[in-house]
Amino acid sequence: MNFRNLISAAALGSLFLGSSFNVYAGAKPVTLTEPELQEAESLFKAQCSSCHGTQRLGGMGPALLPDNLSRLRKTQASDVIANGRAATQMPAFGSILNKDQQSLLANYIYTQPKLSPQWSDENIKASQIINHQPSDLPAKPKFEADLMNLFLVVELGDHHVTLLNGDTFEPIHRFKSRFALHGGPKYSPDGRFVYFASRDGWITKYDIYNLTVVAEVRAGVNTRNLAVSSDGKSVMVANYLPNNLVLLDSETLDLIKVYPVENAEGKSSRVSAVYNAPPRNTFIAALKDLKEVWEIPYPSSDKSKSKEERAPKVRPIAVNDYLDDFFFDPDYKLLIGASRDSAGGQVVDLDLGKVTSSIPLPGMPHLGSGITWDYQGKQVLATPNLKEGKVSVIDMKTWKVIKDIKTEGPGFFMRSHEQSPYAWVDVFFGPNKEAVHVIDKNTLEIVKTLRPAPGKTAAHVEFNKDGSKLLLSIWDMDGEVIVYDANTLEEEKRLPMVKPSGKYNVWNKTQYERGTSH
Repeated sequence: MNFRNLISAAALGSLFLGSSFNVYAGAKPVTLTEPELQEAESLFKAQCSSCHGTQRLGGMGPALLPDNLSRLRKTQASDVIANGRAATQMPAFGSILNKDQQSLLANYIYTQPKLSPQWSDENIKASQIINHQPSDLPAKPKFEADLMNLFLVVELGDHHVTLLNGDTFEPIHRFKSRFALHGGPKYSPDGRFVYFASRDGWITKYDIYNLTVVAEVRAGVNTRNLAVSSDGKSVMVANYLPNNLVLLDSETLDLIKVYPVENAEGKSSRVSAVYNAPPRNTFIAALKDLKEVWEIPYPSSDKSKSKEERAPKVRPIAVNDYLDDFFFDPDYKLLIGASRDSAGGQVVDLDLGKVTSSIPLPGMPHLGSGITWDYQGKQVLATPNLKEGKVSVIDMKTWKVIKDIKTEGPGFFMRSHEQSPYAWVDVFFGPNKEAVHVIDKNTLEIVKTLRPAPGKTAAHVEFNKDGSKLLLSIWDMDGEVIVYDANTLEEEKRLPMVKPSGKYNVWNKTQYERGTSH
C-alpha cells in the first residue's frame, strides 16, 4: 500500500489556528510593507518553497520562521542566501538574486506568518491512520531471505524505499514513502517493523514481512528524527517545530505523551536529535537552543496505568555548549557532542551527569557519523569534518587527536564494520564529491581512493551483516547503489536507483554494530 501524501482534512484544518504562535522564543520578528511582502512571497515561492515548503514550515530544508531562527542572525541569513551553507544542501543564490532581493528574502523569513502553525495533542491524535492491527498480520514473511541481512535503501529522488536482499543484492520490493524522509529509519528489535520519519512530521510504521504500512501519525510540523526503544514498545520523536519530544506507543503509534522542551526558566528549544541508549533503557536528546542534554527512561509497559502515569520524567544534564551533533561510545556511558559554531567537542559522562572532557576539533566535526575501532590497544573515535578535508582520529581515553588524515575535501559519512580492516569516508562537499577514501584502520593511512561515477556525488557506505560486502550510493537522479567486496575493494554489481541516499542493514542497526550509525 502506498503512503498517503496528504494529511487528513481534520488535521489540516487545525494546523493553522490564528496568531497565537508562542511555541518557543525565537528571533525578533520583522515587519514588511504590503508591497514588500508580496514581492518576498513571490521570490520565496519561486526560489525556496520546493525545499522549505510554501508556508515556510519545512520540507527537504528546515522551517523558516522567526520562532525557528533563534541562532541565525539576519546578517548571517543574507550570507547563507547569497553563498549557500557549508555542510548542507543549501545552494548559493548570489548569481540568481540581486542584493536587494537577497535582503528582502532574509527579512521575509523573519516575518510572522499570516496564519500561525500549531500542532497540539489533539492534532496528533486526529492525524493517526491505522491500516492494520499488527496482531492481524501474519508473522511469516512473504519472501525468502535472511531476515537479519536485509537492507532498506531510501531513494530521495522520487520518495521511494527499496527492500534489498543482502545476500543476492536483488530488490525484493519497492514502495512509496512520505515526502523527504529524514534521520534514518529505525527497526524494531526483531527487524520485522521499520519506523520512518519525514521532515514534515509524519511517522510511519511499516511491516517488512507483509510489505505494508501498519500505521501513521503526524507527530509534528518539522521533525528531525525518531528513536525506537530496545524493548520495541515505544517510539520517541524529536521535533524542530513545535519545540517538543513526542512519545508514541509502537503498536499503532498511539500518543503517550508530548514533552514541551524548555528549561527551568521557561526558555524553549528545538531538538537536535534523539537516540535510543540500549544499555541504559533510555532515550537521549540533545537540544538545539539550550545547553542541555535530556535523558528520558522508557515508559512503563503497564497499560493498566494512565498514559500520564506511564510516561517517565526528564533528567536534564547541563553541558558547556549547544549540541548540534553528537555520538555515543559503545557502552553508552559517554556522549561526545559538538556545536556547529564551536571550535571543539565536549564529552558528557551520562552516569555522572556532567561534562568531563573537551576535544580540540577545529572546523566542523560530523560526530553523528563518527565510528570507533581498536587501534594499538586503545579504542579510538574517528570523525569526518564538514568544513575541512580531514578525518580526525581521537584516543577515547585521553581525548587527544592521534592523527588528522588529510582527505580531498569535507566529508559527511564515515562507515566501517567490526570484521572489516577498512573505514570508508566520502568527500561529500566541494569539487571532489565523486571521491571516496578507504582508510586502513591499522595504519591510519588512505590505501585507495575510488571514483565510481565521475562528476557525481558518491556517499554513504553500509556493510552487510558479516562485513564481507558493502553498498555505496551515487546521489543522483540517475543514480546507483554499487556493491563492493569489502576485503578486495573490487566492484561487484550496480543497481540503478533514483538518488539513493542511506542504506540500512537490519543486523547492523538492531545489533548496534560498531562502525555504523545508530
